[in-house]
Amino acid sequence: MESRRDKPAQARPSRFVIGPFDDVAGMLRSLAVTLVGGLFLALAGAFGTHTAPLLERLVYWDLLMLLGWLWGIFVSRHFFRIVAWPEPIWARVVVAALVMAIPFSAVVAGVGVLMFRQLYSNFPALLLPVTVICLVMMAINVLVAQNAGGVTQASSEPPKFLDRLPLKLRGAEVWAIEAEDHYLRLHTSKGQDLILMRLSDAIAELQGIEGAQVHRSWWVARDAITEAVRGDGRATLTLKDGAEAPVSRSYARLLRQRGWI
Repeated sequence: MESRRDKPAQARPSRFVIGPFDDVAGMLRSLAVTLVGGLFLALAGAFGTHTAPLLERLVYWDLLMLLGWLWGIFVSRHFFRIVAWPEPIWARVVVAALVMAIPFSAVVAGVGVLMFRQLYSNFPALLLPVTVICLVMMAINVLVAQNAGGVTQASSEPPKFLDRLPLKLRGAEVWAIEAEDHYLRLHTSKGQDLILMRLSDAIAELQGIEGAQVHRSWWVARDAITEAVRGDGRATLTLKDGAEAPVSRSYARLLRQRGWI
């Protein structure tokens, strides 16, 4: 078995940030979002395309959205997995959308010429709607990825979940949450207690603490891990209170990518 002590905070890689194209499942989810987005824009006849026949609009928007999806894979992986700046995830969404939009506006202009014989002479006017679409699609993909992965992000705002802590745990650091039947066992710096709640609802309210779901029954805060042990294809995370959280195979790959295990 292989054990790895948690590194000091300054020695860690970038914060646990999930991108919309981190794995095959994420890419398929983002592809579905892309196709739905293309269908919506075609049916709405967005940005002056309403005068074209529906079939042409469908081909036009789906082609552009698929090309944008491929370009987004590269940009997203760069800004969400390689570059450590900017730190807040929504700042990364904005920067990534801008990086996507500037060169992709030229692609939009080229496709417009090929399909509609439409020459875009005002590039700044074209850049604005392309940027809006890139920003919206990137934000939707990040939200979908976060919800699917059970990932929570650190922020300056306290998580809503802290209001649910029992009186004796108020002011404590939340280290982990463990599902037990219909209850949740709270692992905190002031001890443990049970509350009646679903794990998925709790994770949704834990935004503000850097952490992730590591098992169908466990969510763990990044700063609560003191040791990660791997062996026989499985991993276990030891927490500050001595509790051991199992890592299931469905979450292990993402945790390895992020340097947790």
